[in-house]
Amino acid sequence: MAEHHVDPVRCILVTGGAGFIGSNFVRFALQRRAHVKIVNYDALTYAGNLANLRDLAEDPRYTFIHGDIRDRALVEKSLREHRCDAVVHFAAESHVDRSIADSGPFVSTNVQGTQVMLDASRHAGHVDRFVHVGTDEVYGELPLDRPDLKFTEDTPIAPSSPYSASKAASDLLALAYHHTFGMNVMVTRCSNNFGPYQYPEKVIPLFVTNLFEGKKVPLYGDGRNVRDWLHVIDHCEALLAVLERGTAGEVYNIGGNNERNNNELTRMILQCTGHGEEMIQPVPDRLGHDRRYAIDATKIKRELGWQPTRSAWPEALQETVDWYRGHDAWWRPLRDRKS
Repeated sequence: MAEHHVDPVRCILVTGGAGFIGSNFVRFALQRRAHVKIVNYDALTYAGNLANLRDLAEDPRYTFIHGDIRDRALVEKSLREHRCDAVVHFAAESHVDRSIADSGPFVSTNVQGTQVMLDASRHAGHVDRFVHVGTDEVYGELPLDRPDLKFTEDTPIAPSSPYSASKAASDLLALAYHHTFGMNVMVTRCSNNFGPYQYPEKVIPLFVTNLFEGKKVPLYGDGRNVRDWLHVIDHCEALLAVLERGTAGEVYNIGGNNERNNNELTRMILQCTGHGEEMIQPVPDRLGHDRRYAIDATKIKRELGWQPTRSAWPEALQETVDWYRGHDAWWRPLRDRKS
């Protein structure tokens, strides 16, 4: 993809930068943009892990701040002291099963936290760009029998879990701040991510690490639910494009062009790890489990020149499995601790 820049950012405040996608973005941005400084603002909840960025601890362009996005005073202080001119807002409660068990933290963090981030950025006076990182789950579900249908940026939002409802609310807040206050806010909605440093409650690292430990993999329902799988580094590249060249007030869908149902996903992981189908353990389906998500990423390709180049399976899935195989010192403590 051609590299070109308009008013390059100098210092990015990344919320949730110790999480899966956030930590990959921090590393990617520092590698790709020699002039950029990163302030990683993270509350270090169960899914936040500074081990994700241990290799950057001595980098003079990297700063970590332990803070909650709902703490307006600390957010404002962090933006001011580091003269951040951009915010990339990842921080969110994101696990659907946890939102079904208790939606309170999702509403508080995802809605109230986003409101604090938007207000603090607006009042800072030097934040020129704000990228709000969202999810395709806000669109609801697509029918399995209509493979021609995909989510576009104009698809009405129709969230169906407490998690996706809280993310839809935060999307609408972000867009309202553009409309009301003229903030340079952009919203992205990505499909399911995979890759290094993903917390092992998510399906791919859960299945992979289960198999490494000789445990069966829990397959929900009939296994026909479809997701579009996006490699996290493809996602990071797209986010950098939106940050640098996106249009204020716009929504950008980011997908991997890699739709798979959960039966396919499970069997490919079994193949990548050298196991047979006897390792599948059927379990009751998740409440309100959406049948299919599919992203139409035509807009971001047309307007910003981005398209996925790392998400194709089986190669990218095998590389991910091999990463977890070689990093058991990273994931095993996460599996062993209670959260």
